[in-house]
Amino acid sequence: MNLRAVHAIYRFEMGRTMRTLLQSIVSPVISTSLYFVVFGSAIGSRITEVEGVSYGAFIVPGLIMLMLLTQSVSNASFGIFFPRFSGTIYELLSAPVSYFEIVMGYVGAAASKSIVLGLIILGTANFFVPLSIAHPLWMLLFLVLTALTFSLLGFIIGIWAEGFDKLQVVPLLVITPLTFLGGTFYSIDMLPPFWQTVTLFNPVVYLVSGFRWSFYGISDVSLWASVGMVLLFMALSLVIVAWIFKTGYRLKP
Repeated sequence: MNLRAVHAIYRFEMGRTMRTLLQSIVSPVISTSLYFVVFGSAIGSRITEVEGVSYGAFIVPGLIMLMLLTQSVSNASFGIFFPRFSGTIYELLSAPVSYFEIVMGYVGAAASKSIVLGLIILGTANFFVPLSIAHPLWMLLFLVLTALTFSLLGFIIGIWAEGFDKLQVVPLLVITPLTFLGGTFYSIDMLPPFWQTVTLFNPVVYLVSGFRWSFYGISDVSLWASVGMVLLFMALSLVIVAWIFKTGYRLKP
């Protein structure tokens, strides 16, 4: 494996984050802080507890997951789209670098940015609500697996998109609504039975539920269902990425 090539791609992508620190880190943290203020204070004054956890603390895992999903997709999609847009992707494809190494570099960098951002938001949340993490290793595992999985999805979107406008279609019109409807701000047990059943078809429910379990030991679905959903989505994304490179979809002129 050409680790030097992987490191070069990874370092370049991480360097771009440092050059756009305000947009990459500061802006998402401020946005999430506003969620804590609005939902934690306004709604939290009316809903004091959910399943024995204060409402402000209850929404923390959901908000971290919301930011993790959207940032993973955005970072990875822009990271691979810009070389396609500028034409430098062809120099990379003609270099002695395997497809696997290219994916490792771009996806690894996007996932790293999202994980760092998630940890910063977790630290910021302590200023608003008292937090406890019952299963820290599980929390880190969910954080890493989710960041890698949705960075792979972002990589696929970056290959698929024909313009900058399409880069935002999936995060804005698909991922964000699914996250809001996936138990970010409530437990699905609070819904009528029919809507509980409908909500179970939302894959984000399993991600939010598993991540919340790592904090408080409570969840809407079983832990293994959450882990299985993450691994299934990751496997599906890997298959699609492999197909893209095998067929040259949107990569070959």
